[in-house]
Amino acid sequence: MSDRFLYRGAAEDLRANDAQWRAYESTGHCVLLAGPGSGKTKTLATKLARMLDEDVEAPRGLACITYNNECAREIEQRLDALGVSRSGRVFVGTVHSFSLTQIVLPYARSAGLGLPDDFEVATEQQQRQAFERAYNRVAPGPQTPASWRFRANRYRRTYVNRGRPEWRETDATLAALVETYEAELRALGTVDFDDMPLLALRALAENGWLRTALVAKYPILAVDEYQDLGTALHSMVLGLCFRAGMRLFAVGDVDQSIYGFIGAAPDLLRRLSERDDVETIRLGINYRCGSRIVTASEYALGEARGYRASDGAPEGTIYFHPKAGTSADRARFLVGELLPAIQGRHAGLRLGEVAVLYATASMGDEVADAAAAAGIATVRTDGNALYPRGSRLMRWLEQCAVWCCGGWRTGRPRMANLVEEGCRLFRDVVADEDGRVVFRRLLVENLWAHRDAAASLHDWLADMDAEIVRPMVERVRTLAEERETLVAFIARLHDGDPGAMALGDFSGIGIGADRLNLSTLHSAKGREFDVVVLFEMDEGKLPRNNPLQDELREARRLFYVGITRARKEVHLIYGMQSPSRFVADLEQRLAGSG
Repeated sequence: MSDRFLYRGAAEDLRANDAQWRAYESTGHCVLLAGPGSGKTKTLATKLARMLDEDVEAPRGLACITYNNECAREIEQRLDALGVSRSGRVFVGTVHSFSLTQIVLPYARSAGLGLPDDFEVATEQQQRQAFERAYNRVAPGPQTPASWRFRANRYRRTYVNRGRPEWRETDATLAALVETYEAELRALGTVDFDDMPLLALRALAENGWLRTALVAKYPILAVDEYQDLGTALHSMVLGLCFRAGMRLFAVGDVDQSIYGFIGAAPDLLRRLSERDDVETIRLGINYRCGSRIVTASEYALGEARGYRASDGAPEGTIYFHPKAGTSADRARFLVGELLPAIQGRHAGLRLGEVAVLYATASMGDEVADAAAAAGIATVRTDGNALYPRGSRLMRWLEQCAVWCCGGWRTGRPRMANLVEEGCRLFRDVVADEDGRVVFRRLLVENLWAHRDAAASLHDWLADMDAEIVRPMVERVRTLAEERETLVAFIARLHDGDPGAMALGDFSGIGIGADRLNLSTLHSAKGREFDVVVLFEMDEGKLPRNNPLQDELREARRLFYVGITRARKEVHLIYGMQSPSRFVADLEQRLAGSG
């Protein structure tokens, strides 16, 4: 079978699951409601490959919008494995990237967006300074600008149609603050990330020809994690798919909506799935979790969904660990007693298959300190990580480091994959075959000259920045923020914090196989592990004290997401006298079910 038709072999694996097969066979607007571990990414990727081959005639293509860069990366890798070539026919990326690269950058002038031709994406420092100036003009007072910025950004995401009365009537001060902040950005010749979908939505709403042009280029729009993408994306979908003629294939799960604090609205997916002109399909088999964990997850959610484990799945186990003492005491118990016991039950279990999840990054500090004292390596994906793990640039550099630290001998990762990922990352510059050839030569020369795991990480990153990253980013307006992350990390290494790291240490982060995963519950979404430890599951921490009803529902969904990350074991650690109401309810219901 040629590479072009590899998806047909993958599709045969979907036949045994009636819901997955129905989604694969769908021909109109389709919403796939996919619970945890239900094979939704495999179904989505196979469906994308089929639609591209059978339903769209070249040079037209399709666009797939994802929640974050990690989701985009996984879908791209799956499409690679199905033989889908990376060409201009396929867009895979976040709603911000889609808005910027497919609408705002190419059409800003003709769509009348009022942006200068050479506008750039504002760095975090520029955004912070612009907001401070706006705050001082609109709402000066004893509070800090930072305390208003979160509220202002959420307001922007919630009220996307500024022509409606509620834009000003709901909170006139926030409306004025947002408008003044955006004016400050424009004075700098910049936009920020929240601007991107808002400007794209405005351009589409005011220009019928633009909607026609976009449908001509991408007659099919796929959306992953629909419940997390907010009001602006939903408005785009309504306009492009139900008025302009794009075909929609959307995937999501209302029960995994955990980003309400930044504007996610699960009811948007629910309403979409209830439309008469949409075929709605629910995936009901959990292929990830043991049967006992599936049962526990529905108890954790507080609502029956009818999910079941796959045939032959192991039972899985839920452990409760009420512990007296402080948070630091419980962290020492986790590292010194619980982790060895887990490894004793599972011979050969790698630390990379164990995750410790918690509500806030500060809780992870206790576990990180206890692990460091015990000589256990960790990798963090929370606000206190060495750098944001969602940065595609940093993840690419991690993989380049892996190649330099022995990957060049084993072929893991392959140089071809590093080149492909780099070409996607810098696609505005590496736009044709000649550009790819030049980029490959530059990358090979630099990595080949730095094959030394003991080399200074600071020097290696500084060289990569000077030789490859900086020259590329200077011509890619979408990557300024990511390079700022890199530059800040290089500066930290130079200052001696977090210590004199070697290139091999950095490559170990990239591999992650022998490091204990530390993550907030939010950052763990979309991931899976053999064993999950939910740390500090106390009342007042999850949920927080005196939550509003919407906050309580979202906290329960967050608890549910944490439990469903595990294949084999779930461990809940909490104060002996202060278990979360979710933990107490789960223990009682599991005991009652036998």
